[in-house]
Amino acid sequence: MNALTPSNGGCRTAPVLKERGQREVFCGLTGIIWLHRKMQDAFFLVVGSRTCAHLLQSAAGVMIFAEPRFGTAILEETDLAGMKDAQVEIDREVARLLERRPDIRQLFLVGSCPSEVIKIDLAKAAERLSQIHAPHVRVLNYSGSGIETTFTEGEDACLACMVPVLKSTAARELLVVGALPDVVEDQMLSLLADMGIGPVRLLPARRIDDTTAVGPNTVFALVQPFLGETHAALERRGARYLPAPFPFGDEGTTAWLRAIATEFGVSEETFDAVTAAPRARARKAIAQAAEVLRGKSVFFFPDSQLEIPLARFLTRECGMTAIEVGSPYIHDTLHGPDLDLLPAGPQISEGQDVDKQLDRARAARPDLTICGLGLANPLEAEGLSTKWAIELVFTPVHFYEQAGDLAGLFSRPLRRKAVLHLEAAE
Repeated sequence: MNALTPSNGGCRTAPVLKERGQREVFCGLTGIIWLHRKMQDAFFLVVGSRTCAHLLQSAAGVMIFAEPRFGTAILEETDLAGMKDAQVEIDREVARLLERRPDIRQLFLVGSCPSEVIKIDLAKAAERLSQIHAPHVRVLNYSGSGIETTFTEGEDACLACMVPVLKSTAARELLVVGALPDVVEDQMLSLLADMGIGPVRLLPARRIDDTTAVGPNTVFALVQPFLGETHAALERRGARYLPAPFPFGDEGTTAWLRAIATEFGVSEETFDAVTAAPRARARKAIAQAAEVLRGKSVFFFPDSQLEIPLARFLTRECGMTAIEVGSPYIHDTLHGPDLDLLPAGPQISEGQDVDKQLDRARAARPDLTICGLGLANPLEAEGLSTKWAIELVFTPVHFYEQAGDLAGLFSRPLRRKAVLHLEAAE
């Protein structure tokens, strides 16, 4: 199948069911769990409650005596009652942190539900602290509050706040945007280098000293489909977006790389020579993992904003049928190329009214349901096989070498169910 040939007209113009009810998602603070590992000289200081601290500690699995690159400035009762000057308190805590951790070059003040409810001006604090601690430390601010955001929007907000302070450049360069595990990022850079594309800049870079810059001759590609605010911020800096399907599976990775190769004048012969071997490995790995997926149905609850490209992968490369594809937000510029390829038929939904969507899932009885942790156990108790959506964010799943692992994440719940049924029959 041609990588850019829509199936049955695609879903880009399909009616979208827009729901605005109760949602079941993690808050944006969760993004710190992968961002603090990616940016090696950064620190994330959450201004929040003990609940925020417990969430991060348990989600990250960091031992209490470890030295992670995140922490919580806990709001006490006196802070919440307005009996203390929040700005003075923040200045003191930041000074103590930087004195103890001189390796910090970039400090993020991260807003939470409590800090936003009592309206602590963290943007003002970040501006003041940047002046105090410059040039050694750059202080930025973004919101990880779960009041209005889903958990992957934490990364979007973080990267978007970095864009205005990036250096300016007139060079024609490729900027790849979105946090990837280092091993996956290295694979991507190797593929691009073998095509003769470089230098390639990264956002986020592993260190603040890396020469990430942006300007009117910058073209950028996204590796994550939830970076709408970062996309807008880069366009405000004059950069130009390269729309493409996201690099999940053989087809998505090839289409993503092809968009960049076309932009930089890479010949078809060179492109084929660089991608042929990893494409063959990806196809073989997907075929092995997808044996139990072919002919099965899948239902996506909105969670991570990965739903649309993953539905494209499962339907076109693994032979599944999508019943419903829900996403917290649908951004036509970002999601459109994947919607073009997604075979017509599923209900496309944006936002969530969880009770109504649960009713639709129960009525459809899909073979596999992709949902959050809070919904998975109840649905499993009702006999529906589920996959935790958050696992798809924490696991390396991008590009060719991870394509088989991606398919395997979806096939394992069905294999497990088949084994349990066999054991029960015996």
